[in-house]
Amino acid sequence: MTRTAPLEASGPDPISGKVTAITGASSGIGEATATLLGTRGARLVLGARRTDRLATLAEELRSRGAEVVTVGMDVRVAEDVTRLVETAVETFGTLDVLVGNAGISSLGPLADGPVTEWDAMIDVNLRGVLHGIAAAAPVFRQQGHGHFVTTVSTAGLKIVPDMGVYAATKNAVRTVMEALRQESTDGAIRVTSISPGFVRTELASGITDSARREQIRSTMDSYGLAPEAVARAVAFVIEQPHDVEIGELTIRPTVQG
Repeated sequence: MTRTAPLEASGPDPISGKVTAITGASSGIGEATATLLGTRGARLVLGARRTDRLATLAEELRSRGAEVVTVGMDVRVAEDVTRLVETAVETFGTLDVLVGNAGISSLGPLADGPVTEWDAMIDVNLRGVLHGIAAAAPVFRQQGHGHFVTTVSTAGLKIVPDMGVYAATKNAVRTVMEALRQESTDGAIRVTSISPGFVRTELASGITDSARREQIRSTMDSYGLAPEAVARAVAFVIEQPHDVEIGELTIRPTVQG
C-alpha cells in the first residue's frame, strides 16, 4: 500500500486581523457574525442603535480575547455610518470589510397603505446600504482593497403576498450591489450579497399586525435557521483569497419552499 504524506498544517486563519465593521450588530445575524469573526481573530467595529446590547456583546467578546470597539448609530443617518467607518480607520488604521446587516420588516397587503412603515423599510433596508457604500467606498479605493458583504433576503427571490414592499427594498439592494460589483472589476473592491431564508431572529418584532407577527415567529421557531448558520456563510465569503469574489450566496432551511 502506498502511504501518502500527511497533510501540511494550513496557514494562519485568513480572517484573523481583518478589520470588520458590522451594522445591526446587537442581535440576530449581526451578533452571531460578530461572535464568530471575533473568535477567529477579526478586529471588530460594531454598530447598532441599542447601545446597551452592544456594550454587553463587546464585553463578552473582549473576555474571549477579541479586539472590539462599538458605535451607537442609526443606518438611516448618513453621518452615523460615516462615523462607523471613521472609527474603524482611526482605531485600527484600516477597514477591510463592511457587513451591512441592519434591516427591518413590516408585512401586510399593499392595499392597507401603511406609508409610514414603507418609508421606514426604505430608509433602513435601502438607504442604510447606500450610506454604507458612500462611507466605505472611498476608504476601500484609497487603500486598494475592501469588501462589502450585505444581507439581502430570499424574500426578493420568491415574491409572495404581504411582503411586497419588504421584498422590493431587498431587490433594490440586490440591484445596487450587482451594479457596484460591475463597477468594481479593477480588483480593489469585492461585493457579496447574502440572501438568507427564514432565520430565528428578532426581525418579526417590527411587524405591527399581531396575528401576522405571531405567524412569522411561529414559522421562524419551527424551522428557521440559527443565526450562526448565516454567520458561517459571511465568514466563508470573507475568508476567500482577494482574487476570489462570491457575488451572491443564498442560504435557507432545507424545508423552506
